[in-house]
Amino acid sequence: MTIPFIQPRLDQLLADMQAQNDPFVLLQTFCQYLRDGGQCQANERVNLFIGLLQQYPDFASRLSSLLCRWLCQMRLYPLLVSSGILSRDGFGKEMKQRLYEKMNPAFKDSKDLRDVFFMLFHDRRDLAWLKAISVKTWVSLFATFQHYTEQADQNWLHQHLYHEGYSAIEMLAIWLAAEDLEPELMRLDPNLLDAHSPFVALQKEVAQWLTAQQQGEHYDDSHLQVMLSQCRKQIDRFHKRGVVAGSSLGVAHLLERLTQTLDRLVLLKGLFSRPTLSLLRLLQATEIFAEAATDQHNIAVLWKQSASMLSRTIAQNTSDHGEHYVTRSKKEYFAMFYSAAGGGILIALMALLKIYLGDVIEDKVWKSVAYGLNYGLGFMLIFMLHFTVATKQPAMTAARFAEAVERNPQGRAVNMKLAQLLIDVVRSQTIAVLGNVAFAMGLSALIAYFYAQQKGVALLDHAAIDYQLHAIDPTQGALWFAAIAGVWLFCSGIISGYFDNRSNYLNSKMRLRYHPVLKYLMPEKCRIGIANYLHDNYGSLMGNFCFGMLLGLTGLVGYWLGLPLDIRHVAFSSANLGYVAVSGDLSQPLIWQNLGFVLLIGMVNLLVSFTLALRVALKSLNTEIDSWCEIARCLCEIIRKRPLSFFLPLQLEK
Repeated sequence: MTIPFIQPRLDQLLADMQAQNDPFVLLQTFCQYLRDGGQCQANERVNLFIGLLQQYPDFASRLSSLLCRWLCQMRLYPLLVSSGILSRDGFGKEMKQRLYEKMNPAFKDSKDLRDVFFMLFHDRRDLAWLKAISVKTWVSLFATFQHYTEQADQNWLHQHLYHEGYSAIEMLAIWLAAEDLEPELMRLDPNLLDAHSPFVALQKEVAQWLTAQQQGEHYDDSHLQVMLSQCRKQIDRFHKRGVVAGSSLGVAHLLERLTQTLDRLVLLKGLFSRPTLSLLRLLQATEIFAEAATDQHNIAVLWKQSASMLSRTIAQNTSDHGEHYVTRSKKEYFAMFYSAAGGGILIALMALLKIYLGDVIEDKVWKSVAYGLNYGLGFMLIFMLHFTVATKQPAMTAARFAEAVERNPQGRAVNMKLAQLLIDVVRSQTIAVLGNVAFAMGLSALIAYFYAQQKGVALLDHAAIDYQLHAIDPTQGALWFAAIAGVWLFCSGIISGYFDNRSNYLNSKMRLRYHPVLKYLMPEKCRIGIANYLHDNYGSLMGNFCFGMLLGLTGLVGYWLGLPLDIRHVAFSSANLGYVAVSGDLSQPLIWQNLGFVLLIGMVNLLVSFTLALRVALKSLNTEIDSWCEIARCLCEIIRKRPLSFFLPLQLEK
């Protein structure tokens, strides 16, 4: 039989398909035909192909029979239980395998349905044209094939599909029950040791359901549905416990695989629960397998899947710290001011030490290391004395803001709450910056004044004065350097959350309490106090130290790379301005001008760190702001009713 010219490329497609007896090559040819048409023509090309099958029934019968018998000879079970589900090897081995696959791809077997899907849908762009084909078109295509398939072949395929599907459901249920003994899950929920988990009960229910299905008996699956619901609640409990008890990429990988396995069980049960297959459910499953094939060796997808819980845990720890940086009463407001004032005093001393280190150390590398240690140890001391660095707040308060969004995803009432939280954050930031700047600048001016009185010379010479004024000038790149400092502020929040999570995961409190060396060196009461303090504050201490080192080493990296990299921090800039104002005997207008430059630096510090932290926190919590415009309207409404509450602890809601 010869096929006449019907449509560009369609005639070639049919000629190629007629010349082949290999079903896989036929499918590959058909997919390439659709791929060439792209997203715009995919639906039309399938309809043209359907019309051609109807026009040439002999060809349609041969093709239907060939594909049907080919599927009946394939093992579907491996595809159903593994495609799109993370492996049991853990995150590390999975990542290594995918990296190795990138460098040295494995042989693809056309008799393995998992490899068939990968070879048919090997590009993520394939999903675009697949989804462009309407359900109606897919139903029409399957109906056409069914019409031209002999009844014996249809019965064979039906039995084969159900046999493989039931085997897959049984194995998935066994896998879920086996997770009951996973040490990481028992660490997250010790109650698993006292009673059977819902996963074990689910496996028993699934076994009874399968027996009834295979014997053609009616089975009331209401209790099975309850078990499925309890399994989902148990997984949610694991996630919540992971926030408290600490998580890791391995734990996140395990919980993601657990969720995927349960989802696959639900998908297959829905597909094979009736005597005849639902075409819509079959299409849904096929799309899932096609998408899984495109992501099969994708490293970015693996990282995203496994890191989701870890990032959520870090964001939660950061949010917990952020709650302490939001003031909602006069008492909290003035407590924040006094705390920021103490931070400003220490920052003035740190700025003075930095000036001294710059004079006595010549080597660029050691000078940068000394700057970093000065910053890092100073920030740690500020934290340990319960003082505040204003710019440390945004990375924390942004996570708190994102958590509020997650709890209340939409609606005007929620937007009003978010607007109120934003006002609380702005008011808290304002008083913290004021406390830092006022006391840092004031103390540095006093130090410079008394130094000049005692020594008879200014603390800073003309070159140092010019350098410091140049450093805070917005026309000389000061705002760009302030943005870099804002990035490091954001990173410090992430670092704090990471080490808090790490401390919980390792249960460092108990490790330190019963450490053999510490037991030998100090009494129990002292050991318990140190263990409790380090466990509770490990993240904050490491975040402050790493933030300081990042600030100190940025200039060195810029010097090595020949790039304009440096930092400007509002508190240190204000302290330097205090030294300059007295040493250079600046006029009052010039002091106010440079103070404005310092405040601009602070604004950039805050905006950059808050924006980055909010973006990451929202993404880690898998949520988003419903409407910034609505929040802005609510913000304006609150300011109109209570304008003083924006900056002062007045007109606050009771």
